[in-house]
Amino acid sequence: MFSKSKINEPGPKDDAAKPAAPAAPAQSAAPAPKPNEFKASAPKAKPPASVLSTDLHITGNMKTTGDIQVEGTVEGDIRAHLLTIGETATIKGEVIADDVVINGRIVGRVRGLKVRLTSTARVEGDIIHKTIAIESGAHFEGSVQRQDDPLNSGSKPVAPKPPQG
Repeated sequence: MFSKSKINEPGPKDDAAKPAAPAAPAQSAAPAPKPNEFKASAPKAKPPASVLSTDLHITGNMKTTGDIQVEGTVEGDIRAHLLTIGETATIKGEVIADDVVINGRIVGRVRGLKVRLTSTARVEGDIIHKTIAIESGAHFEGSVQRQDDPLNSGSKPVAPKPPQG
């Protein structure tokens, strides 16, 4: 019923000139869904991954809700939604992401819901994950631990401090 009135709005607007009361509810109902449609379509547009090229060397921590593709060297912690470590990349620090794809080298802890070590991966450190895949040829030195929520596990040691203080 409402969708027909939206399609046929020019017709009721002509009739609305005579009876003003029925036209006002029809017009107020039509604009309300339109902003919702724009709001719904805006989050669907996903920005491309940030790419750190092979000649880039970063010292410091990085944090984003988006995606990062590292091809260079990072000395620090990285937190992202999807983190792709390229074959030429070296990370020295903790990596935390929903999805982690490792093609290069990481020296440090890896935390992720889904962690994938490809055949070219070199990881020296512990991996805390919900699901993990290790391809043949990957080099891994450390321990593997499965947790239901590996991303927020780092905050557990912080929780006892407030009751003490």
